[in-house]
Amino acid sequence: MRKLYCFLVLILFSSLSFTQEVRPVKNVILMIPDGTSTAVYSAARWYKVYNNMGDKLHVDPYFTGTVTTFSSNAPIGDSAPTTSCYMTGVPSRAGWVSTYPLADPNDLFESDSTMAYQPLVTILEASRIEKNKASGLVVTSHFTDATPADCASHHYNRGNSKALASQMAYQNLDVMFGGGNGLLTEDIKQHFKNSGTTLIQNDRKAMLNYNDTNKVWALFGDKVLPFDIDRNYDEVPSLAEMTEKALNILSTKENGFFLMVEGSQVDWAAHQKDPVAIITEFIAFDEAVGKAINFAKNNDETVVVILSDHGTGGFSIGKSDCRGYNQLSLEELFGEVSKYTLTSAGLEEKLIEVNPENIKSEFKKHTDIDLTEDEMKNLISSNNYKGDKSEDGKSSSGMRSNIIKIMNAYMCFGFTTYGHTGEEVLLAAYHPDGTVPRGNVKNTDINDYLFRASGLKTPLTEMTENIFAKHNDVFSGLNYTIENKDADFPILIVKKGKNILKIPAFSSVGELNGKPFNLGSVTVYIDKNETFYLPKNILPKLK
Repeated sequence: MRKLYCFLVLILFSSLSFTQEVRPVKNVILMIPDGTSTAVYSAARWYKVYNNMGDKLHVDPYFTGTVTTFSSNAPIGDSAPTTSCYMTGVPSRAGWVSTYPLADPNDLFESDSTMAYQPLVTILEASRIEKNKASGLVVTSHFTDATPADCASHHYNRGNSKALASQMAYQNLDVMFGGGNGLLTEDIKQHFKNSGTTLIQNDRKAMLNYNDTNKVWALFGDKVLPFDIDRNYDEVPSLAEMTEKALNILSTKENGFFLMVEGSQVDWAAHQKDPVAIITEFIAFDEAVGKAINFAKNNDETVVVILSDHGTGGFSIGKSDCRGYNQLSLEELFGEVSKYTLTSAGLEEKLIEVNPENIKSEFKKHTDIDLTEDEMKNLISSNNYKGDKSEDGKSSSGMRSNIIKIMNAYMCFGFTTYGHTGEEVLLAAYHPDGTVPRGNVKNTDINDYLFRASGLKTPLTEMTENIFAKHNDVFSGLNYTIENKDADFPILIVKKGKNILKIPAFSSVGELNGKPFNLGSVTVYIDKNETFYLPKNILPKLK
């Protein structure tokens, strides 16, 4: 029975490849509203209607179907394996970043156990290597979060920020806008100087006014950007502003570009069960969609693909606590959430240190809610509240969690989980010729479409063999050692005659007899099998 099941699954996935002819274009834009389920689109539209913002989303005219996303061994995915599949064409495990998964009895596709831990070339890398295209990433998360990391780095652990940050810096991206100043090391900063990359930190005006031809990173905050309605508009750019600026820069590149834009924190808001954050984050993402579509329509050489990676939270319009759900008016459903001028995170920041006697007025100011005495007690008892120095009666909940509970008590939005959900996600796409994927497709089909639209010829499997070859194959018969195996950045040392080659992990710069040179791609070290993965064409350096 098990063999029959696997066989049927293989037939299912092998029969759904994208077969339509696609004219290659210079520019490909992939846009991902992380964690966005269908109900989020509906809520965003109704929110706009209620607040006299129109009744359409920018994405609406371009819906073409749905996408079934999954991990290699589970129908419910997380951002790492799902976006990894969009980028590489191979489903992977939860937490794995553009890396071939371990085989598992529950695998949903036939895997090759000899490929475990193999870094997989992404569409971004392939576009740069084969077509000499420029590359860009625009996010509201830290730049090493799973979705951006899937585009430009590789590891079996999405939490290994040191390995991911180094790879992303050494990928020599033309544009990187997002969060994560706290992830920059002195080595990364020095590499930026060596490679002519401009670094802008916490300066919205400098980012918007940037008009150089150099590569540029603009980062905001120690880790992530604030939610859109919480941000200081003079200091922190919107996702739409970052997207538009990235397009202005990348459009000057002669060979075209690949750009990924992520509305990162729709997912984070859904994990926290915060409706006002979910809705306003998605609307902010949709504004970025408007910028991308407008750019694409003004030339004949740009494809835009818009889709989520998974749902989060089981978000719904309506919940069991709200009786007579089908009789609730627009006012009753969307009036309350429209009063909130801050998310739970933004409100927590306002309340965390105020005196107890000022909490009611401050809460009322941003939500129009008159707190009850019980609600006041819950806020003051929050384990991270600093306005009351007493340690008596502290609860196990943080203030943000208690704020969310209060807000949700006044709204009719529901949630089924704090985690991810496995339903299909909506697909939208624009191609100047109208050749876009339609109907229900799989995450593997999205990779196939991106490959074709990018005009790539070398299969990603073949490029992976050349760019991420095992060091013991490349340097077979030579004298090599791995130094500092237990350190964050081991170094492969290869000797031949008087020549000494040093290749650091998670870098694109090696040394031959003390002189640095560009490897052409990042190296990846996997401690599980003590293997460096690196370009095959390094070997001639020693001859």
